[in-house]
Amino acid sequence: MNFLYFDPSIGAMIVQVIVAAISGVLLFSKNLVYKVKVFFGVNIDQEDDINIEDSDIEKKEN
Repeated sequence: MNFLYFDPSIGAMIVQVIVAAISGVLLFSKNLVYKVKVFFGVNIDQEDDINIEDSDIEKKEN
């Protein structure tokens, strides 16, 4: 009977490949879902909480 030998570096490489593949799929699918929502107009644009008129920089310039 033949057994395969995996040294620690091969095990770490396999774990890294699995984590990278899962991360890639999640990021790709998130971007794809966002583009589909924008295409169909489902995505609601959220307004920024930053008000330019109330900022300290604008007050200093005036």
